[in-house]
Amino acid sequence: MTDQAAGRAEQYRILLVEDDDGDALLVEELLYDTGLPYTLARCHTAADARTALATRPVDCILLDLHLPDASGVQTVQAIQPDTQAAIIVLTGLDEPHAGVEALAAGAQDYLIKGKVEPDLMQRAVRYAVQRKQAERANAALQIGRLRAEENARLERGLLPEPLLSSTAVTASSRYYPGRAQALLGGDFLDVVQTDDGQVHAVIGDVSGHGPDAAALGVCLRIAWRALTLGGHRDQHLLHLLEQIHIAERTGSDLFTTCTLITLDPVRATLTLHLAGHHEPLLVTPDGVREVAAAHGIALGIAPGLGKWPATTLALPARGALIAYTDGLIEGFADSVDDTRLGVEGLLRIVDAIRTPDSGTHLDQLIARTRTLNADRHTDDLAVLRLDWNTGPEGQA
Repeated sequence: MTDQAAGRAEQYRILLVEDDDGDALLVEELLYDTGLPYTLARCHTAADARTALATRPVDCILLDLHLPDASGVQTVQAIQPDTQAAIIVLTGLDEPHAGVEALAAGAQDYLIKGKVEPDLMQRAVRYAVQRKQAERANAALQIGRLRAEENARLERGLLPEPLLSSTAVTASSRYYPGRAQALLGGDFLDVVQTDDGQVHAVIGDVSGHGPDAAALGVCLRIAWRALTLGGHRDQHLLHLLEQIHIAERTGSDLFTTCTLITLDPVRATLTLHLAGHHEPLLVTPDGVREVAAAHGIALGIAPGLGKWPATTLALPARGALIAYTDGLIEGFADSVDDTRLGVEGLLRIVDAIRTPDSGTHLDQLIARTRTLNADRHTDDLAVLRLDWNTGPEGQA
């Protein structure tokens, strides 16, 4: 027995639902003779029981099947939705099938009036409570399994395996939902390398949370990959993504911020298109800095009117680009006050991490930001890191 169950067994909270005073007195005497530690409250009707259950915690309900406002299995059905307590029904000698029907309706046990001894009552109460706890634990486990399966399906849609054919460029990514046990949200990212050797990446954030944002994020991520592999680029690609965003969104208030990245290892250039998204970070042997890039509006804000100018910069022979969604920087910079981390705080953290492994670098980066935030900010966060080495050793 767990510590919680052991503590609860020290004092069983029992609710007797019985309209007959004589039968209620017999039950009270039986409980007294069991030696169980308990507290007892009584209600005369199913309606009174529902009211009582709304205001006091109960471990076990002793439920008569014949009440002024409910009879037979209906009594179980009337009370069960309002409680997590174990239910033991009390049946008469002339209704042998009523107890079995009550079990099928969700009760944990049944007792026949006139055939109950104190030992039987004690075992019935103890086992019913334990059985109910086991049912609730199994239900919670099943919910956890279903949530894990849903997360896995969403993860495949939002965070696919990068399609990279060259060893000169590698991709690492991390994703954390904003709330514990939550499904993945509307953040998405992807990386592909086309036949011309260019590496294309996207990172985006659909406004809002929940299944609608996640579904739209999956749709945009898949559309981006298909359109990119089909040869669409730059502003034209963003116009197409905006059309898809508008067609697939569930409300006109949803918008999407994103960054398109094109890395050309041969020409050693990096081209960015920002659609309402913040600039990525450039990590080189000389340090880390925020890339100065031109901005365009988020997708869906002004349909058909968006302009997304390109920013192109020369790449050092070796370095990394870190693109991220705003959940990484909108958390708090200190576990005490309400100062936001912001880009400056993020730069300090990135610069202080000393590890050559890109995945470990992202893990430490996120761990430090989450420690500072202390779970006070609950936005989803996604991070994409592209590392390249276009020197002779990287091409080998």
